[in-house]
Amino acid sequence: MTFRSISLVLCVLALGAASCSKEAPSPDKPAPEQTQAKAAHAPADVKPGSHEDWCGEHAVPESQCTRCNSDLIPAFKATGDWCAEHGLPESQCLKCNPDLKIVRPPKGS
Repeated sequence: MTFRSISLVLCVLALGAASCSKEAPSPDKPAPEQTQAKAAHAPADVKPGSHEDWCGEHAVPESQCTRCNSDLIPAFKATGDWCAEHGLPESQCLKCNPDLKIVRPPKGS
């Protein structure tokens, strides 16, 4: 399967799946880590592959972040893009691929 096909499958899955599930902050003061975690994730309605589609917590596109959305894992496994040792896509595994560069798209994309 080509990279474009993989991207299409992931985009379709991302559109159908919710973003990272985080508890809503309490009406009182939210804990600082809750505020930081929420800011680190893309809103659910962003365009996959855009600058805004970014998981700041894991430094990968939010629409492809298996650590935030485990529903994406079967698609990566089905395409052979899975590192079982580290529990994330091989295309995101910096331990197996230390020279790997995952770059956030520029603004306006």
